[in-house]
Amino acid sequence: MIRFARYRIRSAVSYGILEDGAVREIRGDPFHYSETGAVHPLAEVKLLCPCQPGKILAVGGNYKSHLGARPQFAHPEIFFKPASALQNPGDPIRIPRDAIDVHYEGELVVIIGRRLRDATPDEAGAGIFGVTCGNDVSDRNWQHGPGKDLQWWRAKGSDTFAPLGPALVTGLDYGNLQVETRLNGETVQKQTTADLIFDCRTIVSWISGWVTLEPGDAIYTGTPGSTRKLTPGDVVEVEIESIGVLMNPVE
Repeated sequence: MIRFARYRIRSAVSYGILEDGAVREIRGDPFHYSETGAVHPLAEVKLLCPCQPGKILAVGGNYKSHLGARPQFAHPEIFFKPASALQNPGDPIRIPRDAIDVHYEGELVVIIGRRLRDATPDEAGAGIFGVTCGNDVSDRNWQHGPGKDLQWWRAKGSDTFAPLGPALVTGLDYGNLQVETRLNGETVQKQTTADLIFDCRTIVSWISGWVTLEPGDAIYTGTPGSTRKLTPGDVVEVEIESIGVLMNPVE
């Protein structure tokens, strides 16, 4: 298992490997790198999104506990989130103008490691580089309420609606990881990724049939259980075992 991070120290942005309360600087990115020999205490760096996806996709309705009484989909239902929605660990989720029903959605996020097109499930599984924590922040009014838009462009894609991090971790069994979301310290979502309706390799294979996936692309895999409205002053934490805690305040 390797835990990669992207970070800022003073004015410089670098990638590194997290280990024992420090970050070992690397040259390049997690997909092709060498170590520089520099080591920084974790307390002295600002963690950023652990990669810079060219595109972000996400799966809707991928846990039975989130669907409730609604029927399961015949295949993964996919939507896009823009890269401009990304937010760093520790930085705020901002309630946008006119939004009235913004919710958290704690999720496992898959990061692609190689170019994939028309990949079989086995090829898709081999093409997954690692995983991280994500929050698919969503405004329910713009998504399916009285103020519903034709597309989910702002319901799912407003600025800061895609927190990601804190680490990109390789070598995990991403088919059986516990996902827990906390709102102001209270556990509000808790389930294992073994309960995904469509597992990670199935999701990646399906997407690759129409959209070519490139190294660094991110796929949010779905959220379990129910969600609640966020208000300024709240703090959301998404914790996934062996990855860490993605914490974001709400403004």
